[in-house]
Formats: sequence, structure tokens, C-alpha cells
Amino acid sequence: MDLKFKVSGRVARPVEEVFEAVADPAKLSAYFTTGGAVGRMETGKTVQWEFADFPGTFPVEIVEVEKNRRIVLQWEANEGPPDEGDPVVRAAYMTTVVFTFDALDDGRTLVTIEEGGWRETPTGLKAAFGNCQGWSQMLAALKIWAEHGINLREGFYV
Repeated sequence: MDLKFKVSGRVARPVEEVFEAVADPAKLSAYFTTGGAVGRMETGKTVQWEFADFPGTFPVEIVEVEKNRRIVLQWEANEGPPDEGDPVVRAAYMTTVVFTFDALDDGRTLVTIEEGGWRETPTGLKAAFGNCQGWSQMLAALKIWAEHGINLREGFYV
């Protein structure tokens, strides 16, 4: 079994605006990274994301950026602590996230987020489901912020 998922949604804004809402750390911080984002997403850079619901800074390695079209990043899989009685110490590893931005004929943008690369274990499966939920929330927050200027995640976690 290959642990991966894909979520998508349409944002009623031009592709250039939607792409910038993800690539620009100030904009990303306005609706998604509840603890802030540092560094613009550019190929070969490492940026920092922080979330109120997952304290601590997450380094995010930007693998590839194709302006207004695609962002590929890698970050450490977060499987959480070992299950009770689990004698295995898990070594760190990375998952890959791919954002694609497709301009639609009606002026909207289709945003698709795919993530994969978890270990095929119960904790890997749990982590994949958790991230699927997180990216779905990110898409909803992106849509409401880009279209209406509302931060959907404000006060949601703390």
C-alpha cells in the first residue's frame, strides 16, 4: 500500500493571486501558519512554518517552484510518539507535498495538494490521515481568506 492522498478545491481568484497566497510567507501566515511563516518559497530554500496546534518550528525544504503553476516541498513526517508498548524507535524521514495551481476558464483557480511518502505502518497511516485533514483545512482557509479576507483558523486551536 502506498500511503498518499490528494485534496483539491477551487478559489475564486486568479491563479497569480492564489499562488502568491501560498508562496508569500506574510500571506501564508495570515490564514494558515497560525504561528507564522518565515521565508518565501523558492527552489532550493528552506523556510520555517509554525502552527499553534503543533508547537515548534517546522523546517520546510522547497524542492521546486514553477511560478503560478507548482510548488514541491519536503518536510519531516510527524508520526507522533510511539504507540504504548511499541519497542521500535522510529528514525526521521521526509514526506513530499505537491501543490498545483490550475487557472480555470471562469477566472477561478483549482488548487490541488498531494502528499505521500509515509511508512506503511499504523502510525504512518495515522499521520497521513492527520495531514490529509490539515491540508483540507488549509484549502478551506485559503479560499475564505483569498475571497473574503477572513482568517478561518484564528482562535480555532488556542
